[in-house]
Amino acid sequence: MEIEIKLDPQYKIPKIIILTEKVTEEINTITEKLSERSPQFISGFRDNILKILEQDEIIRIYSNSGRVIAVTEDGEYYLRQRLYEMEEQLDSSVFVRISNSEIINLKKVKSFDMSFTGTICVSMADSAVTYASRRYVSKIKKKLGV
Repeated sequence: MEIEIKLDPQYKIPKIIILTEKVTEEINTITEKLSERSPQFISGFRDNILKILEQDEIIRIYSNSGRVIAVTEDGEYYLRQRLYEMEEQLDSSVFVRISNSEIINLKKVKSFDMSFTGTICVSMADSAVTYASRRYVSKIKKKLGV
């Protein structure tokens, strides 16, 4: 891929043009990344104290009994967003949904055990073990390049 930058004082707002023979997966990924909104704050609550959570400190996010919980090395924080809202907000190159009730940070995964038929056992950095549901296995494998 070639990248070319032209400086022109008439353009006060940057303009991006992609010249290509056909639309490929790489082109789709680039356009998605370019059109993503700037990251929003993730506000976590614990003991009536609000903490701004950085995406790189989040190990996993899961829902339990109607509550959405972010797990970090410091502990668990309650979130006010729904899981699908968090999925939209998180960096899709690092976070992946593994079930209807959980999103994990791929950078915080110790290992994936693929020996189970139809599912994946995931060992996380915080020693938690979780399972990917069958519905999400192919998506996870694609993201991992397996």
